[in-house]
Amino acid sequence: MAECTLLEVEAHLERSAKVVIPVGSTEQHGPHSPYGTDAILASEVAARLSRRIGALVAPPFSYGLSGDHKGYPGIPFLKAKTMIDFVQDVVMSLAEGGFREIILVNGHYTNVIVLSAALMEIGEKLPKGTIAFPFNYWDALPPDQLAKYLSSEVGLHANVGETSAVMAIDPSLVKLEHAVREYPEFPVEPSPAMVSAYFFSALGTLPRASRSGVWGDPSQSSAERGREYLDQIEEACVRFVENVEATFRAFPEDTK
Repeated sequence: MAECTLLEVEAHLERSAKVVIPVGSTEQHGPHSPYGTDAILASEVAARLSRRIGALVAPPFSYGLSGDHKGYPGIPFLKAKTMIDFVQDVVMSLAEGGFREIILVNGHYTNVIVLSAALMEIGEKLPKGTIAFPFNYWDALPPDQLAKYLSSEVGLHANVGETSAVMAIDPSLVKLEHAVREYPEFPVEPSPAMVSAYFFSALGTLPRASRSGVWGDPSQSSAERGREYLDQIEEACVRFVENVEATFRAFPEDTK
Protein backbone atom coordinates (compact mmCIF):
# COMPACT_ATOMS: atom_id res chain seq x y z
CA MET A 1 0.00 0.00 0.00
CA ALA A 2 2.84 2.38 0.84
CA GLU A 3 4.12 2.03 -2.72
CA CYS A 4 0.69 2.28 -4.38
CA THR A 5 -0.70 5.31 -6.14
CA LEU A 6 -4.23 6.62 -5.62
CA LEU A 7 -5.34 4.90 -8.82
CA GLU A 8 -3.83 1.60 -7.73
CA VAL A 9 -5.59 1.65 -4.36
CA GLU A 10 -8.86 2.52 -6.09
CA ALA A 11 -8.37 -0.37 -8.51
CA HIS A 12 -7.63 -2.75 -5.65
CA LEU A 13 -10.80 -1.75 -3.80
CA GLU A 14 -12.82 -2.50 -6.92
CA ARG A 15 -11.44 -6.06 -6.83
CA SER A 16 -11.13 -6.68 -3.11
CA ALA A 17 -11.91 -4.83 0.11
CA LYS A 18 -9.34 -6.77 2.14
CA VAL A 19 -6.28 -5.26 3.80
CA VAL A 20 -3.64 -6.88 6.00
CA ILE A 21 -1.72 -4.89 8.62
CA PRO A 22 1.56 -6.36 9.92
CA VAL A 23 2.04 -5.60 13.62
CA GLY A 24 5.47 -5.95 15.18
CA SER A 25 7.76 -4.19 17.62
CA THR A 26 11.25 -2.77 17.90
CA GLU A 27 13.10 -4.73 20.56
CA GLN A 28 16.26 -6.73 21.07
CA HIS A 29 16.52 -10.27 19.75
CA GLY A 30 19.78 -11.26 21.33
CA PRO A 31 23.30 -10.45 20.14
CA HIS A 32 22.69 -12.08 16.77
CA SER A 33 19.31 -10.97 15.38
CA PRO A 34 17.92 -7.49 14.57
CA TYR A 35 15.70 -5.26 16.68
CA GLY A 36 13.17 -5.28 13.84
CA THR A 37 12.67 -9.06 13.89
CA ASP A 38 9.00 -9.00 14.91
CA ALA A 39 8.03 -6.42 12.29
CA ILE A 40 10.15 -8.14 9.63
CA LEU A 41 8.45 -11.49 10.23
CA ALA A 42 4.95 -10.02 10.51
CA SER A 43 5.52 -8.15 7.24
CA GLU A 44 6.71 -11.30 5.47
CA VAL A 45 3.73 -13.30 6.70
CA ALA A 46 1.37 -10.46 5.75
CA ALA A 47 2.85 -10.30 2.24
CA ARG A 48 2.50 -14.04 1.73
CA LEU A 49 -1.03 -14.07 3.12
CA SER A 50 -2.12 -11.08 1.03
CA ARG A 51 -1.02 -12.74 -2.20
CA ARG A 52 -3.10 -15.79 -1.36
CA ILE A 53 -6.30 -14.01 -0.33
CA GLY A 54 -6.18 -11.01 -2.67
CA ALA A 55 -5.53 -8.38 -0.02
CA LEU A 56 -3.50 -5.20 0.07
CA VAL A 57 -0.73 -4.91 2.69
CA ALA A 58 -0.74 -1.75 4.80
CA PRO A 59 2.50 -0.32 6.22
CA PRO A 60 3.57 -2.17 9.37
CA PHE A 61 3.18 -1.08 12.97
CA SER A 62 6.83 -1.21 14.04
CA TYR A 63 6.35 -0.23 17.68
CA GLY A 64 4.42 -2.20 20.25
CA LEU A 65 4.13 -3.34 23.85
CA SER A 66 7.78 -4.11 24.46
CA GLY A 67 7.95 -2.84 28.02
CA ASP A 68 9.04 -6.26 29.25
CA HIS A 69 12.32 -5.55 27.38
CA LYS A 70 12.97 -2.32 29.29
CA GLY A 71 16.53 -2.46 30.57
CA TYR A 72 18.17 -3.56 27.35
CA PRO A 73 19.77 -0.74 25.32
CA GLY A 74 17.53 1.55 23.29
CA ILE A 75 14.16 -0.21 23.60
CA PRO A 76 11.24 1.95 22.38
CA PHE A 77 7.80 0.83 23.52
CA LEU A 78 4.25 2.10 23.69
CA LYS A 79 1.84 2.43 26.57
CA ALA A 80 -1.23 0.24 26.14
CA LYS A 81 -3.55 3.24 25.86
CA THR A 82 -1.32 4.80 23.19
CA MET A 83 -1.34 1.64 21.11
CA ILE A 84 -5.10 1.22 21.53
CA ASP A 85 -5.71 4.75 20.23
CA PHE A 86 -3.32 4.23 17.32
CA VAL A 87 -4.83 0.89 16.30
CA GLN A 88 -8.36 2.24 16.52
CA ASP A 89 -7.54 5.32 14.44
CA VAL A 90 -5.86 3.28 11.70
CA VAL A 91 -8.52 0.57 11.56
CA MET A 92 -11.41 3.03 11.62
CA SER A 93 -9.90 5.21 8.89
CA LEU A 94 -9.16 2.19 6.68
CA ALA A 95 -12.78 1.08 7.09
CA GLU A 96 -14.07 4.56 6.31
CA GLY A 97 -11.78 4.52 3.26
CA GLY A 98 -13.51 1.48 1.82
CA PHE A 99 -11.89 -1.62 3.32
CA ARG A 100 -14.34 -4.18 4.67
CA GLU A 101 -11.98 -6.86 5.96
CA ILE A 102 -9.07 -5.66 8.08
CA ILE A 103 -6.67 -8.36 9.27
CA LEU A 104 -3.96 -7.58 11.81
CA VAL A 105 -1.11 -10.12 11.62
CA ASN A 106 0.73 -9.88 14.91
CA GLY A 107 4.39 -10.77 15.32
CA HIS A 108 4.95 -9.74 18.97
CA TYR A 109 3.43 -11.79 21.76
CA THR A 110 2.15 -9.08 24.10
CA ASN A 111 0.59 -6.95 21.35
CA VAL A 112 -2.40 -9.20 20.77
CA ILE A 113 -3.95 -8.31 24.13
CA VAL A 114 -4.13 -4.65 23.17
CA LEU A 115 -5.11 -5.38 19.56
CA SER A 116 -8.09 -7.39 20.76
CA ALA A 117 -9.13 -4.73 23.27
CA ALA A 118 -8.82 -1.98 20.65
CA LEU A 119 -10.99 -3.78 18.10
CA MET A 120 -13.60 -4.82 20.64
CA GLU A 121 -14.17 -1.18 21.57
CA ILE A 122 -14.76 0.00 18.00
CA GLY A 123 -16.39 -3.09 16.47
CA GLU A 124 -19.90 -1.67 16.63
CA LYS A 125 -18.75 1.65 15.16
CA LEU A 126 -17.28 0.18 11.99
CA PRO A 127 -19.27 0.57 8.75
CA LYS A 128 -21.89 -2.10 8.16
CA GLY A 129 -20.44 -5.33 6.82
CA THR A 130 -16.90 -4.61 8.07
CA ILE A 131 -14.91 -7.19 10.01
CA ALA A 132 -11.58 -6.59 11.73
CA PHE A 133 -9.60 -9.16 13.69
CA PRO A 134 -6.06 -9.79 14.98
CA PHE A 135 -4.09 -12.99 15.37
CA ASN A 136 -0.60 -14.16 16.22
CA TYR A 137 0.78 -15.77 13.07
CA TRP A 138 2.26 -18.69 15.03
CA ASP A 139 -1.11 -19.51 16.60
CA ALA A 140 -2.36 -20.57 13.17
CA LEU A 141 0.05 -23.52 13.15
CA PRO A 142 -0.99 -26.95 14.43
CA PRO A 143 0.70 -27.67 17.80
CA ASP A 144 2.93 -30.42 16.42
CA GLN A 145 4.35 -28.10 13.74
CA LEU A 146 4.70 -25.13 16.08
CA ALA A 147 6.61 -27.15 18.68
CA LYS A 148 9.58 -27.47 16.32
CA TYR A 149 9.99 -23.71 16.08
CA LEU A 150 8.40 -22.11 19.15
CA SER A 151 7.99 -23.76 22.54
CA SER A 152 9.53 -23.80 26.01
CA GLU A 153 11.80 -26.59 24.75
CA VAL A 154 13.19 -24.89 21.63
CA GLY A 155 12.74 -21.42 23.07
CA LEU A 156 10.31 -18.53 22.83
CA HIS A 157 12.43 -15.51 21.91
CA ALA A 158 15.33 -14.96 19.50
CA ASN A 159 15.35 -18.73 19.16
CA VAL A 160 15.94 -21.08 16.24
CA GLY A 161 12.50 -20.42 14.72
CA GLU A 162 12.61 -16.63 14.67
CA THR A 163 16.28 -16.52 13.72
CA SER A 164 15.89 -19.01 10.88
CA ALA A 165 12.90 -17.11 9.51
CA VAL A 166 14.86 -13.84 9.44
CA MET A 167 17.73 -15.66 7.70
CA ALA A 168 15.31 -16.91 5.05
CA ILE A 169 14.15 -13.34 4.40
CA ASP A 170 17.53 -11.58 4.55
CA PRO A 171 20.53 -13.55 5.83
CA SER A 172 22.63 -10.39 6.07
CA LEU A 173 20.54 -9.29 9.07
CA VAL A 174 21.64 -12.21 11.26
CA LYS A 175 25.09 -12.43 12.86
CA LEU A 176 24.99 -16.11 13.76
CA GLU A 177 28.59 -16.06 14.98
CA HIS A 178 27.34 -14.02 17.96
CA ALA A 179 24.48 -16.39 18.80
CA VAL A 180 24.34 -17.65 22.38
CA ARG A 181 22.27 -20.32 24.07
CA GLU A 182 20.27 -19.21 27.10
CA TYR A 183 17.15 -20.50 28.81
CA PRO A 184 15.59 -18.62 31.75
CA GLU A 185 16.07 -20.63 34.93
CA PHE A 186 12.46 -20.92 36.02
CA PRO A 187 11.91 -22.73 39.33
CA VAL A 188 9.41 -25.06 37.62
CA GLU A 189 8.60 -26.05 34.03
CA PRO A 190 7.04 -22.88 32.58
CA SER A 191 3.48 -23.16 31.34
CA PRO A 192 2.03 -20.53 28.98
CA ALA A 193 -0.09 -19.16 31.83
CA MET A 194 2.93 -18.88 34.11
CA VAL A 195 4.99 -17.16 31.43
CA SER A 196 2.22 -14.62 30.86
CA ALA A 197 1.71 -14.07 34.59
CA TYR A 198 5.38 -13.18 35.01
CA PHE A 199 6.23 -11.26 31.85
CA PHE A 200 3.00 -9.24 31.83
CA SER A 201 3.39 -8.22 35.48
CA ALA A 202 5.72 -5.22 35.10
CA LEU A 203 8.17 -3.39 32.88
CA GLY A 204 11.64 -4.88 32.53
CA THR A 205 10.79 -8.49 33.33
CA LEU A 206 12.80 -10.10 30.52
CA PRO A 207 16.25 -8.75 31.46
CA ARG A 208 15.79 -10.32 34.89
CA ALA A 209 15.23 -13.71 33.29
CA SER A 210 17.68 -13.56 30.35
CA ARG A 211 20.93 -11.61 30.39
CA SER A 212 21.50 -12.14 26.66
CA GLY A 213 17.90 -11.47 25.66
CA VAL A 214 17.68 -14.98 24.22
CA TRP A 215 15.28 -17.74 25.21
CA GLY A 216 16.48 -20.81 23.35
CA ASP A 217 19.41 -21.94 21.25
CA PRO A 218 19.62 -20.08 17.92
CA SER A 219 23.00 -21.58 16.97
CA GLN A 220 21.42 -24.21 14.71
CA SER A 221 19.41 -21.66 12.73
CA SER A 222 19.50 -21.74 8.93
CA ALA A 223 17.80 -20.10 5.98
CA GLU A 224 16.57 -23.51 4.84
CA ARG A 225 14.90 -24.12 8.17
CA GLY A 226 13.45 -20.62 8.02
CA ARG A 227 11.94 -21.20 4.58
CA GLU A 228 10.32 -24.39 5.83
CA TYR A 229 8.90 -22.52 8.82
CA LEU A 230 7.58 -19.63 6.71
CA ASP A 231 6.00 -21.98 4.17
CA GLN A 232 4.16 -23.78 6.97
CA ILE A 233 3.07 -20.47 8.49
CA GLU A 234 1.75 -19.29 5.12
CA GLU A 235 -0.44 -22.34 4.60
CA ALA A 236 -1.66 -22.26 8.19
CA CYS A 237 -2.52 -18.56 8.05
CA VAL A 238 -4.50 -18.96 4.82
CA ARG A 239 -6.54 -21.73 6.44
CA PHE A 240 -6.96 -19.68 9.60
CA VAL A 241 -8.27 -16.61 7.78
CA GLU A 242 -10.64 -18.72 5.69
CA ASN A 243 -11.99 -20.27 8.88
CA VAL A 244 -12.42 -16.88 10.56
CA GLU A 245 -14.23 -15.53 7.50
CA ALA A 246 -16.55 -18.54 7.53
CA THR A 247 -17.25 -17.96 11.22
CA PHE A 248 -18.19 -14.33 10.63
CA ARG A 249 -20.53 -15.43 7.84
CA ALA A 250 -22.11 -18.01 10.13
CA PHE A 251 -22.73 -15.44 12.85
CA PRO A 252 -23.54 -12.16 11.05
CA GLU A 253 -24.03 -8.92 12.92
CA ASP A 254 -27.61 -7.92 12.11
CA THR A 255 -27.76 -4.84 14.26
CA LYS A 256 -25.31 -2.65 12.36
